[in-house]
Amino acid sequence: MPAEPLVIEDDGELRQLLARLRGVPRYALDTEFHRERTYWPRAALVQLAWEEAGPSGSSAASAQVALVDPLAVDLAPLAELLAGPGTMVAHAARQDLEVLDRYCRQRPRRLLDTQVAAGFLGLGPASLASLVERFLGHRMAKADRLTDWNRRPLRPSQLSYAAEDVAHLMALADALSAELSARARLTWAEEECAAVLAQPLGPGEARQAWWKIRDSRGLRGASRGVAQELAAWREDKARSLDLPPRQVLPDLALLAIAHSPPASLGALRETRGLDARHLRNGADREIMSAVERGRALPPGLLQCPPDGEVAKELRPAVALAAAWVAQLARDERVDAALLATRADIVEYLQGSPGARLSRGWRAELVGVPIDRLARGEASLALDGRGRLLLEARSGRPLAPGAQ
Repeated sequence: MPAEPLVIEDDGELRQLLARLRGVPRYALDTEFHRERTYWPRAALVQLAWEEAGPSGSSAASAQVALVDPLAVDLAPLAELLAGPGTMVAHAARQDLEVLDRYCRQRPRRLLDTQVAAGFLGLGPASLASLVERFLGHRMAKADRLTDWNRRPLRPSQLSYAAEDVAHLMALADALSAELSARARLTWAEEECAAVLAQPLGPGEARQAWWKIRDSRGLRGASRGVAQELAAWREDKARSLDLPPRQVLPDLALLAIAHSPPASLGALRETRGLDARHLRNGADREIMSAVERGRALPPGLLQCPPDGEVAKELRPAVALAAAWVAQLARDERVDAALLATRADIVEYLQGSPGARLSRGWRAELVGVPIDRLARGEASLALDGRGRLLLEARSGRPLAPGAQ
């Protein structure tokens, strides 16, 4: 842990830091941000760590940490580092990637996510603190975990806490990589980290926003179209105003409008969950327009959430495969969600193009055995100790009452 992290508070200092980092083989990165009162994440701090060669004649590299203040510095130049040859080491990187994409319009070229890597050792989803203590024997401070990172000046304890979030990441990555290599799983983790990098970031399709509203699946008929169009309006409005969607229009009001679409502005104002602040600046008329669009929505334009239903003939295979995957995860000491989710199993058995279980390491470890199970070439059996085994099928059904 460096004694004193660099604090970057002007654009010139950031340029100097980037020159120092140019061409590094890897760097650790973390972000502190808030989004409780906004639609978009607002960066409050970016933490960076890297290794520099020690004194002449020394083979040891020393860890350096810099804390970049987004309230004083334009983060866009960080795109140079992200686009460079180095691997970004991060923990539970998805939200950090969203922040970087928002501020820098750039993702790292390579990623090693320590939470993903730990999952292939049966330790996911593990916290950074628990992994650092387990692999490095260091207990991280927790005092400033829920701090308000937007307040300035930051206290020394806050700066120390923020620096710790990246100071141990590269040593942790080395420890995880060594164990993964010993188990011949490093390529699995690398493949999964590349998949994390390729995932879509940011908000999804506005006309699918209604899927996230509690009890929305109980809507029927024209109410679903109203919910779709009204939730899409709310989502677009929230993005433009940079407000949480529920501040634009509460879920309760949205569902009430969808269930009983108002026929007039007067009726709208009587809606449960609505008050004057939700209807000002023309929002009342925009809501009524969305309601009319929803009521007139052609069935072909309604985007319904996946129902999760599986064809009757596939249900036994899905149930058996899911039970076997859970056993395989225990046997292999891998996080079951990394091996295959229920949705992965369904997608694979339905023959969906691009199914995760038909590609890469999952195809051999999970996909092919599940395929054999579904074809009747393999069967599941208990070994007498409660453990499930996937075996070649004998083809000799056990008769009722047989001893």
